[in-house]
Amino acid sequence: MSLLKVISWNLLRLEGAAVADVAALLERQRPDLLLMQEVTQHMDVLPKLAGGHYHRLPWPGKIHGLAAWSRHNFATPRILPLPASRLPGRWPRRRAQLVQVADITFANVHLSHGQLLNRRQLLRIADALRGGPAAIIGDYNAVGPLLIPGFADVGPREPTHYAGNVVPFRLDRCLLHSLACHSAATLDFGPSDHKPIVLELKAAEPRRRKGTLKRLARRRISRL
Repeated sequence: MSLLKVISWNLLRLEGAAVADVAALLERQRPDLLLMQEVTQHMDVLPKLAGGHYHRLPWPGKIHGLAAWSRHNFATPRILPLPASRLPGRWPRRRAQLVQVADITFANVHLSHGQLLNRRQLLRIADALRGGPAAIIGDYNAVGPLLIPGFADVGPREPTHYAGNVVPFRLDRCLLHSLACHSAATLDFGPSDHKPIVLELKAAEPRRRKGTLKRLARRRISRL
């Protein structure tokens, strides 16, 4: 598999990046896949400006949600319900948008702010993606390390959001399963309060067991 360029950006709903800003980003960066969070219906005209293929998943009862764009045609994304808080007045049940591109399943996410709850949500997503190459990308709202068995945290290490324009947080992240990250970086904020993150991904090299390596070594010696 050749390198696949992926960008994730929290747009800051109506106050942040408009459709023209997103189209300009696509023109400059030429990604294979763009995953967006806090997307409103105004973004639905993106294919008219930038071409490609687009699907939006609104949050129940909210004006914004998730969306995915790709220059490659892809099937309608699957919806994965995530664990929710039982406390009254909390957000409606959050969902992940599962996008299939180039034999890879991408989970586009905007997770809850509760640090125990967003870990539970990540575990739910990881359990659903272990069957093949997969990436969980988006706004995690997570602080501190993420220890998800079978997944590697490969996103950029620098802050992607400043709370109150002062306190730095690395909220926008990427976890990979059976994939390798060739490069990871952030882009300028633009009109949003989150930096886009950009990653170049490829198939992971298969791991050889120690016994297999020893047998190969014996075969080479026997041929000498």
